[in-house]
Amino acid sequence: MSLPLHLVISEVLRDRITQGQYCLGEQIPSEHQLMAEFGASRTTIRRSLRNLVSQGLVMTYQGKGVFVTQEKKVTYSLTNPLVFLEEDMVRQGIPFSVQNLLFEKVSAPPDVQQRLQLWQDAPTVYLQKNLLLMNGVPGGVDITYVVPELGAAFGADLQQRLTFPVLEEKGVPIDRVEAILECTTATYEMSQYLDVPLGHPLILYRHTAYTQNDRPILHGESISRADRFCYSVTIQKQR
Repeated sequence: MSLPLHLVISEVLRDRITQGQYCLGEQIPSEHQLMAEFGASRTTIRRSLRNLVSQGLVMTYQGKGVFVTQEKKVTYSLTNPLVFLEEDMVRQGIPFSVQNLLFEKVSAPPDVQQRLQLWQDAPTVYLQKNLLLMNGVPGGVDITYVVPELGAAFGADLQQRLTFPVLEEKGVPIDRVEAILECTTATYEMSQYLDVPLGHPLILYRHTAYTQNDRPILHGESISRADRFCYSVTIQKQR
């Protein structure tokens, strides 16, 4: 069975991108040029380009055109979850920085109350949002709720760096992390931070960290671009 024309065209363009004919950051031919090359309608060409956008290969910029975005993914190892992201990026030689978006005291949402075992009336937490820049471009957003006493004590440091390494340096060890990985899609807020279309596929890493005596001290999630970031894990059979 033959493929629809829009899929044929998107596969041809995909091959050109993966083979380096269209390089990272380069603008691909305009709609008019593609219509002439493939003898296709504007509607067909636009469907082909949407296919590439959905695969994370290109981005469309209103009034400018379509540009290649594919690049080598940054990999973070979860084999030892207490090797922190910053440390892992340094080990791989990847330029990494954190841009603080928000740090403020807020009312704890119901799920955060439960995760952090905050049983008092109207509990509060510190909400931290950081934009994670890898190779100078947005790769993810880290959203963390920290128990109030730690947020108040280390607020200045937490506004400059990620939470885990700050707490470790301040003598608050992370003994255990419970985490889950799942897929999500870009909300309007995430689409703005990560420079992706609304509904773009993203990776969600949700976690709760515990210190000594099995006490939960933070709960959060890292939302990352699947075309720029991935996780790895080593599974070894117990002997």
